[in-house]
Amino acid sequence: MKFKGSISKICELLERGVAVLVLIGILLSICSLIKDFAIFREILEDMESFRVYLDEIFVIVIGIEFLQMLCRPNSDNIMEVLIFLVARHMIVTETTAVEDFISVISIILLCVLRRYLHVTREKMKAEGKVSAEEEEEGEL
Repeated sequence: MKFKGSISKICELLERGVAVLVLIGILLSICSLIKDFAIFREILEDMESFRVYLDEIFVIVIGIEFLQMLCRPNSDNIMEVLIFLVARHMIVTETTAVEDFISVISIILLCVLRRYLHVTREKMKAEGKVSAEEEEEGEL
């Protein structure tokens, strides 16, 4: 049992370390985005520049959601990351109408699944089947 506990603590420390590295990457990305004011002039002149700018913004947002998922891994955070990934694909990349339709259906399914997990968690909490630790983590 001690071995399992120490492995768990090491994994937690590694997760925190990766979270710090992701946070540093996000902060550096935001700084480089703010520093490049020439992009705002380019956005006014060319729509493709806006697509590149939007792609960079989505990468930062997904990085933030990923960081949140690393710090508090639960079904809600995982669903949010997946929703942002699908939305980024649909908005930033050139897609066909069929790919857009599939992306919208994917987002709807992820939202329905997320809602189902919330309802299930609330039912289990009402029945007393969820411990305080599980409730705090947001896991089933």
